Amino acid sequence: MKYFLLFLFSTTIYSCKLTGQVTKKQINVFLNDTAVRSGHVGISIYDPATEKYLYNYNEEKNFIPSSNLKLFTMYAGMKYLGDSLVGMRYGINISYNDTIVAFQPTGDPTFLHSYFKNQPVYNFLKNHSDHLSIYKDFNFRTTALGKGWTWEDYNEDYMTERSAFPISGNVVTFSVQSDTIHAVPELFNLPQYSSLSYWNKYNLKKGFKIWVNKDKNYFQTMYSPSGSELPIISKVPFNTSDKYNSFIIQLLENILAKKIIGRTEVTDIAHPPLLAKIIHSQPTDSLLRPMMHNSDNFFAEQTLLMVSNEKLGYMSDEDIIDTLLKTDFKDLPTKPRWVDGSGLSRYNLFSPKDFVFLLDKMKNEFGMERIKNILPTGGQGTLKGYYENAKGFIYAKTGSMSNNVSLSGYLFTKKNKMLLFSVHINGFSGTGRAGRKAIEKLLLQIRENN
Repeated sequence: MKYFLLFLFSTTIYSCKLTGQVTKKQINVFLNDTAVRSGHVGISIYDPATEKYLYNYNEEKNFIPSSNLKLFTMYAGMKYLGDSLVGMRYGINISYNDTIVAFQPTGDPTFLHSYFKNQPVYNFLKNHSDHLSIYKDFNFRTTALGKGWTWEDYNEDYMTERSAFPISGNVVTFSVQSDTIHAVPELFNLPQYSSLSYWNKYNLKKGFKIWVNKDKNYFQTMYSPSGSELPIISKVPFNTSDKYNSFIIQLLENILAKKIIGRTEVTDIAHPPLLAKIIHSQPTDSLLRPMMHNSDNFFAEQTLLMVSNEKLGYMSDEDIIDTLLKTDFKDLPTKPRWVDGSGLSRYNLFSPKDFVFLLDKMKNEFGMERIKNILPTGGQGTLKGYYENAKGFIYAKTGSMSNNVSLSGYLFTKKNKMLLFSVHINGFSGTGRAGRKAIEKLLLQIRENN
């Protein structure tokens, strides 16, 4: 009797876990894949039409989501940044003989970024004939690097510093021009910022890699005497922060070729101008799309800071995360740990059910057409090389970190049924590609049979 009750209990539990056309065989093949079985696996597959889960496995366990976390940042940007980004707030003071235009940054990462050819904020600052001044308070209440980020990656362009006033994506782009290395922004060509002038044509032919000093903006060139391949274009983050934001002001002056009044002079004005005027820079979704297609960490971090600035009046990832968890995400199935906007940190912990909840919430609030315009489908962005036969039938965000892969999104089946899914493999010993291929095989089988 004891064993019969145990069997009955386990059968009942299993039937709750496995319904619809997600078969036991499909799941077992996935869980026993050599790329998967050494890891910690979580799966949640949901049918919003019937409001039922087709399959759950460790659905309320916590996983490191890596870049899957950008889905939460995407939601925040879609909801709180409006149709177009606030690129700058400014006011005009005419109480003195000269008109002074005082402006304040908003965390907008599109300023002079190579992705965005139209530059309304730059055009305004460059062409305005009156004196310019930057407000004393940049409203920046966080740190350049996030909690739990890997410190030795500071030189990589996927771990760009966060800032109140991003310029050129907060990276220096080095390339070869006339047998010398040229930097953009051009300020970094000056000798006080680099030793690049010491490298000759012979070295450049072998390719190069630029390294920045961890604590200051000083760049050095590395090359390969053995002839191993190195890039001929190198993108390196620069240091954005100092006590008085003086470097950002210096960089902006160099780019605009005009003087910006020091902050001490601005604070002497008896009646400082209100920041009542706004310049919009780019359509919001034109930022969110490359953020999701390219899994751009910098865009994600700045998106969250812009949301904070619009909603709280200052830029703090910690405070806006706390606010969002208490409001928009107060009904998440499990209690996550959320520490940044990009998913770079291993401190982040979310369950598969949390992602399914979010996907359903986004669908209901924003509609699938807008979501499809932002998320990549098969063969696009970070899904390039995957789901080639499911173009237009899957829209999803990848997540990749050493020993961890994730995928969450929307799957349209052969019978035109929309399913929401979230699959995570943490701590496995296989390659990232093998893990992604195992997830692909599972989802394509589910698509075929539903």
